Amino acid sequence: MKLIGLILAMLISAPVSANESVAATGETTALITEAIDYAETAQIHGKAGHTSTLLEYAQESLTHAQAAEKKLANTSPHLNESIKHLNEAIENARQNHPETATRHMEKAIEQMRLSITK
Repeated sequence: MKLIGLILAMLISAPVSANESVAATGETTALITEAIDYAETAQIHGKAGHTSTLLEYAQESLTHAQAAEKKLANTSPHLNESIKHLNEAIENARQNHPETATRHMEKAIEQMRLSITK
């Protein structure tokens, strides 16, 4: 009788656990999508030579990407790579190198997109 109770308890709790994983994945995807949006805006401003605005949006993108990274159960090589490029873009923007910062933004966007398609 205890075995049947244990099996029922496992079956009843399984869908809840599965739903929690799906919710976390959806939340992570939403964070990465927001990070992409900020990165694209940063890229536009970088191409226009607006270094301070590029910096502002790159930092916001990084904040969202890092939040997504914390939510992931497993590490994502693409998300990790995008964070590296975001940090490089920020550093280059601080040094007033909008062209180099913009190239890093492009790479960060590419890697973030790959992180949500896998």
